[in-house]
Amino acid sequence: MTAASRLLSLAEDVLGLPLPVRLRAWDGSEAGPAGATVVVIHDRAAIRHLLWQPGELGIARAYVQGHLDIEGDLSDGLRAMWAAVREARAADPEAGRPRIRPRHVARALGLAARYRLVGRRPQIPLAEAVLTGDLHSRERDLAAISHHYDLSNEFYELILDPNMAYSSGYHREPEWSLEEAQTAKLDLICRKLALEPGMHLVDIGCGWGSLTLHAAEKYGVRVTGVTLSTEQRDFVHKRAAERGIGDRVNVSLRHFRDLSGAGVGDGEIDAVASVEMGEHVGDAEYEVFTSAIYRYLRPGGRVMIQQMSRSNGAKGDRPGGGPFIETYIAPDMHMKPLHRTLELIAGAGLEIRDVQAMREHYPATVAGWAENLESNWGTAVSLVGEEMARVWRLYLAGGSLAFEENRMGVDQIVAVKPSPAGVSDMPTSQLAWLA
Repeated sequence: MTAASRLLSLAEDVLGLPLPVRLRAWDGSEAGPAGATVVVIHDRAAIRHLLWQPGELGIARAYVQGHLDIEGDLSDGLRAMWAAVREARAADPEAGRPRIRPRHVARALGLAARYRLVGRRPQIPLAEAVLTGDLHSRERDLAAISHHYDLSNEFYELILDPNMAYSSGYHREPEWSLEEAQTAKLDLICRKLALEPGMHLVDIGCGWGSLTLHAAEKYGVRVTGVTLSTEQRDFVHKRAAERGIGDRVNVSLRHFRDLSGAGVGDGEIDAVASVEMGEHVGDAEYEVFTSAIYRYLRPGGRVMIQQMSRSNGAKGDRPGGGPFIETYIAPDMHMKPLHRTLELIAGAGLEIRDVQAMREHYPATVAGWAENLESNWGTAVSLVGEEMARVWRLYLAGGSLAFEENRMGVDQIVAVKPSPAGVSDMPTSQLAWLA
């Protein structure tokens, strides 16, 4: 048997399923189905990563550092792998999850001796997040946000559309460009919030200001943006000044719980938006989040929350999205099933008026980001380094597939704070904002 055939056999035994990929080892040997996506092990360090950290995180570390690569379309390879896992789990619910048994240890030790795989633990990629402190304390939340969003404004300008919208677009027409879909999403949010000149909008988790700037410029509202990222705050203020709307835009570098110092009075705000920020709040803190929104809104004020979710069928999956996402992309993120989010919003006293599922829109959005990354690969590497660029390549491919296969979803939720007498000031039909 060759190195490739021995390694493939051991991997299939550990995972409990046949792998739909072809493996090429560092010595040129190959094993696996002809015509399948080829997984290339460039050097033995890839195997050492897996010996020290079996499973998804070990594979991710090997890929990020370039010890392991994919020939062909990365998304196709991941899609084939998930299809094999689903088929195997019909007979064995634990298939696809590493199960290390004594026989596996014995085989691994034999392979390690034969191919000189024994060695020190490989260096952990610098792109991994290392957080300390209490979960969702202000300091830890700041570090988590900084890890991802303070990467480089120039890098995000390379990947995102000109609006700098880092969330699912609204691809109402299949032929729409990324920019058209993102602009349509921003307009949809503004219509759902019934924004009019002179209103005060609070944009919690404003990012690079896509909604903040759009609402201020196109709808004439005053906007208080909220972020924990210094780079994002400075970026939004600069763009607002360039567009001549600096007097209507104020981005506050603070936690959503502490907005009184940003001119946000209790019961005074006309509208609140939170676009794919609620996932970062944490499960235990989500009641505090929804209660704060209720407190800020005036009677009749609306909130629009666009938020990712974990599928009800994703039992046993980690709410943060798995080891790779939690380690490299969004540490401390917590996604919950949609029904749980609705319970928490309603529990704060807000009346839910509309829920729009947008799951199918996310793969189309991610395709645009991935195309931008690949088209500008050399520039991306120069901005953030090859490790981080490879993190993003893997992140976009895996994230798109999770939405495509209904392991993750995204929804726009519209709710209102009724008056003490129960008056909502809401239209009797949602068609007004879907036009």
